[in-house]
Amino acid sequence: MIILSEQIMDLYPLFNSLRIAAISSVIVFFIGIAAAYYIAKMPRFIKGVLDVLFTLPLVLPPTVVGYLLLLIFGPKRAVGSFFLEQFNVRMTMQWWSAIFAVTVVVFPLMYRTARGAFERFDENLADAGRTLGLSNTYIFWRIRLPYCKQGIIAGVVLSFARALGEYGATSMIAGYTPGKTATVSTAVYQLWRTDNDELALRWVLINIAISAFVLLILNWLEKPQRRSR
Repeated sequence: MIILSEQIMDLYPLFNSLRIAAISSVIVFFIGIAAAYYIAKMPRFIKGVLDVLFTLPLVLPPTVVGYLLLLIFGPKRAVGSFFLEQFNVRMTMQWWSAIFAVTVVVFPLMYRTARGAFERFDENLADAGRTLGLSNTYIFWRIRLPYCKQGIIAGVVLSFARALGEYGATSMIAGYTPGKTATVSTAVYQLWRTDNDELALRWVLINIAISAFVLLILNWLEKPQRRSR
């Protein structure tokens, strides 16, 4: 029983990383598609400003993103103190705190991929649907989205892969607590710090294997696009 419990505990970073990546991918899927769809229709100047704003987390150091999130969700900051005082909920140093960081970091990937897919959409198809009396909602879900699905799915896959390996912002807002907030990335760093290179290498190999599998899926999704071209 002791050995079994230790094995389960050892797998916690993987379990935690997968659930954080999955939840974050679902969040950025809806937010990224909505942002990409509406911003693509905006005037060029406004679209350019919003593009810079939404893409900024992609080029900022992850530790900077984590620091900015601490300015919002820290226990002595506006949002963090409100939840702590009103609901006795600490917004940092929880496993789900990493979702805030990962969502911000991977959002630009989903947004820019979805926006590129929407910009390649043939608007003649939407115009033809309107002449048939179809609503914009119907056109979006039944015509536009299926037409752009490969690009959008690629965005989700990339977002998941990036979320799985996120370290900088996650370590700042969620920290590292074994069995509570540990992820694969933070576990590798902590194991390296404690000279446990053997176990750190195992986690590295697991992360590489998962990332390679995700990239294979991405390449498989791109094949139908090449054939259609």
